[in-house]
Amino acid sequence: MITTMKDFTFFSSLEALDAESKYLVHKAKEATQHAYAPYSKFYVGAALLLEDGTYVAGANQENASYPLCMCAERVALYTAASQYPGKKIKKIAVVAHRKNHKELVSASSCGGCRQVMLEYEVRQESPIEVVMFDDNRWIHCASAAALMPFSFDISHLKD
Repeated sequence: MITTMKDFTFFSSLEALDAESKYLVHKAKEATQHAYAPYSKFYVGAALLLEDGTYVAGANQENASYPLCMCAERVALYTAASQYPGKKIKKIAVVAHRKNHKELVSASSCGGCRQVMLEYEVRQESPIEVVMFDDNRWIHCASAAALMPFSFDISHLKD
């Protein structure tokens, strides 16, 4: 079953996603193997698709000092910016599972990651599609900006 709502499309199964998104989800699942999550036991992986077809992955990295943790999305985004400067990000997929489990659980990006995605989208002047699993369904979002209604960006800082 496929449902559409303005900037969002909902899918009842992974198989219903387009081939590019399915592959990106696969890369995000692989990235969870590199998560360091001894505290939450919540393994998150993110995978980006750049405009030239390059894939960049990231996994959450925890720390005993919780504010120093880094979400998978930001690991992937910052890696892309430092390793592939100037290349636009086309799409990001985010997935998660619990320790010692293979089945995916809901993993919608936190507000901080949404803000960072929005910053990259504004910076590159083109949308970043977002694919995530939440509430037992796959969600495709046409733009990170749709995840941040009433968002704060550089335009608010200009004179």
